[in-house]
Amino acid sequence: MLRAGAKGADGRKGGKAESSAEVSVAGASAEPSAFPPFRPSALLPVYSQFPIRPVRGHGSWLVDEQGHEWLDAYGGHAVAATGHSHPDVVRAITAQAGALLFYSTAVPHPLREQLAERLAALCPEPLGRVFFCNSGAEANENALHLTRKATGRTTVVSVLGGWHGRTVGTLACTDGPRYEESAARSGIPLSRKVPVDDVAALEAAVDESVAAVIMEPVQGLSGARDLGADFLRAARRVCDRHGATLIFDEVQCGAGRCGAFSAAEAVGVVPDVLTLAKGLASGLPIGAVVATPAVTASIGTGDLGSTFGGGPVPCAAALATLDVIEREGLIENAVRIGARLARGARALGVRHVSGRGLLLGLHLDRPAVEVQRALFGCRIITGTASDPRVLRLLPPLSFSAREADLVLAGLKEVLA
Repeated sequence: MLRAGAKGADGRKGGKAESSAEVSVAGASAEPSAFPPFRPSALLPVYSQFPIRPVRGHGSWLVDEQGHEWLDAYGGHAVAATGHSHPDVVRAITAQAGALLFYSTAVPHPLREQLAERLAALCPEPLGRVFFCNSGAEANENALHLTRKATGRTTVVSVLGGWHGRTVGTLACTDGPRYEESAARSGIPLSRKVPVDDVAALEAAVDESVAAVIMEPVQGLSGARDLGADFLRAARRVCDRHGATLIFDEVQCGAGRCGAFSAAEAVGVVPDVLTLAKGLASGLPIGAVVATPAVTASIGTGDLGSTFGGGPVPCAAALATLDVIEREGLIENAVRIGARLARGARALGVRHVSGRGLLLGLHLDRPAVEVQRALFGCRIITGTASDPRVLRLLPPLSFSAREADLVLAGLKEVLA
């Protein structure tokens, strides 16, 4: 049995799970047939489902319908940045919902303005103009629209292995035949795609017809693959040379996950546009486009829009999230715990660990889905990737050393 009992990164007990939860490794060999059967539903069956039906969450833990506690090293696709139902975020949401649940962007709201100012201050200069929407895909779609309007061009260059969303414009930039086919059915021209870290290919792909180069500084779905510093610097250089704009998609790797608030700061390259979403509001839907004054100079009333973008409750959640990240030192914790996980995984024989901070890819000698399923048997949640041999770890930024050790102990059992 693996027992959790340590305090979290902020020194507080993580609740019942941190003081008494047990994670059993007895079911480490669980087969897919042991998963709960599909329950007929009106929902379209478009998602591959984890074998848990959570009803509560606290810190890095989820509680299922039977009262079992699961250690969440996946964070709902990197969304649970401050942990599940952090009390400060819940209080902010509750207070704002009681005061004003919603009004559209037809009226100004102080929290929207405060959040925009906060994000502008957190992102590297000259990034400082903000537009809010509801998701990462929307943020990237609007970023592409901004750059096409600013340059008067249409062509986009992206990177193989990149994932940018399921809207029509972002599908055209996302790598993979099924996504490109969806874009093609809508008549959207596909992006020019270049291999990861291939500077020569990037230089050949960007010319005076290119509006934007879009890339994730640390690719998420492909397996927490961090792009090389030389490649990122080359992207900045080639965009400057040809008058194209550089977009960093930080939907998954931003908001404190990779060593600084923005991955741009962590890697030392400043884009013209940066997009954020997932962990920005600890679970409430929000997306943000942060751009330079040069890119947004021609934008006026009606050029962008989102009914729900920057609504009062998500903005309250995002401001509380930023407060928690700063007050509890969660960026520093992500670096420290990420290094602990990477070091421990290598000691277990994992051949390579990619990524930064708490966006990690464990490159295995076997199918990652088999390891993921075995960890489900230990009540530990992890993710897989488009690379079939990469196991992804994207836990809350508050993940404790003890929780990291529980993941490593589970890995030790299932990799033996």
